[in-house]
Amino acid sequence: MTEYKIVNPATNTLVRRYPTADDATVDRAIEAAAEEFTDWRRRPVKERADAALAVSREFETRREELAAIITREMGKTTREALAEVDLSAAIFAYYAEHGPAFAADQRLDIRGGDDVVVRSEPLGALLGVMPWNYPYYQVARFAAPNLVLGNTVILKHAPSCPESAQAIEDIMRAAGLPAGAYVNVYATNEQVARIIEDPRVQGVSLTGSERAGRAVGEAAGRHLKKYVLELGGSDPFIVLPDADLEAAVSAAVEGRMGNAGQACTASKRFIVVDPLHDRFLGAFTDAVRALTTGDPTDDNVSFGPLSSEEAARTVIAQVSDAVEQGATAVTGGTRPTRTGAFIEPTILTGVTPDMRAYHEEIFGPVAVVHRVPDTATAIRLANDTPYGLGSVVFGRDIAAAKAVADALDVGMVSINGPSGTQEDLPFGGVKLSGVGRELGAYGMSEFVNRKVIRVRGRAS
Repeated sequence: MTEYKIVNPATNTLVRRYPTADDATVDRAIEAAAEEFTDWRRRPVKERADAALAVSREFETRREELAAIITREMGKTTREALAEVDLSAAIFAYYAEHGPAFAADQRLDIRGGDDVVVRSEPLGALLGVMPWNYPYYQVARFAAPNLVLGNTVILKHAPSCPESAQAIEDIMRAAGLPAGAYVNVYATNEQVARIIEDPRVQGVSLTGSERAGRAVGEAAGRHLKKYVLELGGSDPFIVLPDADLEAAVSAAVEGRMGNAGQACTASKRFIVVDPLHDRFLGAFTDAVRALTTGDPTDDNVSFGPLSSEEAARTVIAQVSDAVEQGATAVTGGTRPTRTGAFIEPTILTGVTPDMRAYHEEIFGPVAVVHRVPDTATAIRLANDTPYGLGSVVFGRDIAAAKAVADALDVGMVSINGPSGTQEDLPFGGVKLSGVGRELGAYGMSEFVNRKVIRVRGRAS
């Protein structure tokens, strides 16, 4: 049975339990979203855009309150929590401004001269299944474009994020959206399958693990529903011989240790081409050793705990497996003695293909550093993963760095800077990292009916 509750990972103490939805509650959520769609889709797109802008302003107004919630739920530092709230507000504001243009009719110039328009129409009620690592941002990038387009949203959040899930629905109501336009439901995994199966629901978007993605994709495919899957990553960070060492190290720390390493687009494998390896490893190690863990509400702390005790045990098991088979923990590799789901920031070297840390995604503050003799080997190692989400390439020769970027089997490449996200930048990956794209104009191109309207002959 799925249990919705808040356990503060900084203290491992239970804060509050929330009731899991029964089947009748789930049915009411589906009915509300499906019935509201009939009205919501017919409202002028400007009205829906204005509603999104009102949501953005609610995020801004409640900034500190919202940040405190996710710090309590999953251990994000106050600094990072505030930044996430700001990004969520920016996403809603972006679609409020640009959504009407993205949804506008497109005229086609076809052979024969007929008048042809491609109209972007919403599909209907959609299900969003969202994770705990970015409780507001993940919801915003799914909900904002679809609400502006005219779809309605049923949102099933992570069981460890019930308070932020409710806070988002409260924001929607305060912003003036009708109750059925956005419905939060504390559903079980079994109920998720029922929601996907229901003919009143037209699509599903999931951000989460590969395992969850397979289950949702299978259910959606079986019932011929459109789906978007944003899954895991084991992102490479390639350091070419001519890289700016100081900039590369700074980006490596930010890209690996932000959000306590709990990001699908975090840089996880650092592939350094000789002769820069030793200097990079030394500087990177010094920078990582300078990081501090502790109370996430303390502005002087680099990062807080992992999201849960279970998450901390999983990461330590991956590290221990590597060390037991011959890898070296250059720094870290252990848990501090304090109470809470904390892990010391860690750097591993000597990781080989027979170790879990080579192929598995490590969802925590652990960096794996590889030495390679040349750029070609760096590319082969970077692509030797079942994932293909983001990546980073550092090098002063931009043409050479772009050539490396072209050779990577990923959805996103950042040259001379850490991986990042923003409201107008497309987001998504390939291989086991998922299907579909979010944010930017692409955020309104997934759950849409591209209706072709053709007027034969010339108008009289």
